[in-house]
Amino acid sequence: MRIAVLISGGVDSAVVVHKLLQEGHELHLFYIRIGMDNGEGDCSADEDIEICTLIARKYNLPLKVVSLHEEYWQYVMKYALDTVGKGLTPHPDMMCNKLIKFGFFEDRWGKEFDKTATGHYASVIEKEGRFFLATAKDPVKDQTDFLAQISYDQLSHLLFPLGTMTKAEVRELAKEVALPNASRKDSQGICFLGKIDYNDFIARHLGEREGPVVDIATGKKIGVHKGYWFFTIGQRKGLGLSGGPWFVVRKNVRDNVIYVSNGYDTRLQYGRRILLEEPNWISGSPFDILPAASDGDDKTIVDVTFKTRHSPEFYHGHLSLSDGSLVLESDSDVQGIAPGQFAIVYTPDRGICLGSAMISTPERKRRRRGQRHINDKN
Repeated sequence: MRIAVLISGGVDSAVVVHKLLQEGHELHLFYIRIGMDNGEGDCSADEDIEICTLIARKYNLPLKVVSLHEEYWQYVMKYALDTVGKGLTPHPDMMCNKLIKFGFFEDRWGKEFDKTATGHYASVIEKEGRFFLATAKDPVKDQTDFLAQISYDQLSHLLFPLGTMTKAEVRELAKEVALPNASRKDSQGICFLGKIDYNDFIARHLGEREGPVVDIATGKKIGVHKGYWFFTIGQRKGLGLSGGPWFVVRKNVRDNVIYVSNGYDTRLQYGRRILLEEPNWISGSPFDILPAASDGDDKTIVDVTFKTRHSPEFYHGHLSLSDGSLVLESDSDVQGIAPGQFAIVYTPDRGICLGSAMISTPERKRRRRGQRHINDKN
């Protein structure tokens, strides 16, 4: 096959190149350049491209550096800043995969090849003529949660060669074949920020506005913050409060108030009922793929596992659909349920990622139902 390989300068995508060549495929390497928000340079781009060039030379392969800077800032970062500004928690990594790597790149370059391959820890499997996004062998490195917003058409054109390997096996193979980045550390943090502090980045775009930090248990003001958009539900670090640990448990966007609770075991940090909206089911609805039951009240229910953040841990629960309302009921407590983030839904055996849906709030659900009622009357 003719395969476009997205490489980053990291060891994972370099091992992908080696594996696919060993399988006899024809490869063309691509590096996506995305600049920082001041329009200058990339996060370690020069070093990354130098490594990518060494990989290309080692295997005598063509390498093309392509720019999607404007597209990234117009779509991914606009989404992130708009979401933060509404008091919600964005997931730019998911949107980058959906819109940039497997969106604009595919439309302009990837479509010319039989497949596009990346170094994500995930798998694509085929059942009865249909493709599914499957979890990786390495549960700690599994990245299906970052891919849960892609479409079926995108998935059907993708290869994830590292899905059958652990990170340790990837490192070992890289050393065996003397890859130039075999010992290079994995990238950390949000690359587009470079050396810029996250709060400085948010302040540059959204500004600052002083507001109270309130102990939700007593109703007393115990501190001051610089804007609700700097905080997310479940956050513990960066609150600047003594006598902790303190956790953000609620935000009043209208009045710019942050509510916190004290201690690791406070019930206010946890919940079991998660309201969802805007679902993206990759290969079909869970209610069509999984055995479904009905509670006799026009509600369809399926058994699932799920995550609400990047972690090797899964929760077990039930996904229900009734009158257009999508609800996830967990069998155990979920810490820090943050509206704007995504619930990533899997089969009960954790083997297949079915897709994701954005975590909503009761207020948003009520407004949406109210608006539907108004529209129906009109």
